[in-house]
Amino acid sequence: MRSRTVQRWWAGLPPAAGGAVMAAGILSVGLGLTGHTVLSLAALVVSGALWLLLAADFAVRLVADRGRFRAEADTPAALTAVAATTVLGTRLCQLGRLGAATALLVLAALLWPGLTGSVMRHWRHRVPGAAFLVCVATQGLAVLSAALAAAHRLDWLARAALACFCLGALLYAVALRRFDFREVLGGAGDHWVAGGALSITALAGASLTASPLWTGAAHTALRTTTLVALALSLGWYAVLLAAEVRRPRTRYDVRRWSTVFPLGMTATACLSAAAPTGVPWLRPLGEVLLWIAVAAWLLTLAAFVLSRRPAHRAPSSAGPR
Repeated sequence: MRSRTVQRWWAGLPPAAGGAVMAAGILSVGLGLTGHTVLSLAALVVSGALWLLLAADFAVRLVADRGRFRAEADTPAALTAVAATTVLGTRLCQLGRLGAATALLVLAALLWPGLTGSVMRHWRHRVPGAAFLVCVATQGLAVLSAALAAAHRLDWLARAALACFCLGALLYAVALRRFDFREVLGGAGDHWVAGGALSITALAGASLTASPLWTGAAHTALRTTTLVALALSLGWYAVLLAAEVRRPRTRYDVRRWSTVFPLGMTATACLSAAAPTGVPWLRPLGEVLLWIAVAAWLLTLAAFVLSRRPAHRAPSSAGPR
């Protein structure tokens, strides 16, 4: 009985489940930046285990259920496969696991063109917040490429990171034009990606700003763009938080993991941008936002566990029907 339950759960995993990998992964990055090594490694283990589970599910569908694979590859949530891979790779790069991080960058880069093209070809006139994953996935490539470029001292990879950064910013503008702003008050969780995409843009910009490759006007432009993206992401944070207060959405939905990820990403962007942009107060702000993200992760996990509990109904006096 239990094995059949696990099989049904496995078969029902939607692409949006990749948001759980992204959420745990970015918390691991943020906790690592603040020196909370044990908590960071624990979050990394969770992220890595979930990534392996979803990677196996991805491979099974690709081989055994091509119809479902093609249908799900058309949805914006499919891009969590790319974004989650780059977030996990970024944390491994921080830990000095450069070989594994490089392998994940190669994998993400191979997945990105097909999934991005498929998703954008099937966009409607109005799209949900998950559509901003076209930006998140692209900026994830920029962040991981910049990290590996710094580690290996590869100027060509830093330039590739800059190209991804610029493309990601352009894709954000494209997604924003089609975004259904009614999602702000009615979205199930992935509407937060509208702000999170700017946060990862700021994180990518901070990584590039820290590179010695860019000097003079290029450095100034990167610093300015990073701070503008971060300011806009904090504005989105305030607006989306106010909307949650005005219209609470308390039922668990797998898309809620796509709320936790932007919260963690905004915190991590603040932590990472403080030094290269010369704005030191961003670090304490990032530390506060990081613990808010940790609390949101725990609340979402608790909601998930409660949603898995079987409903216990009182026996009916009318007998079975």
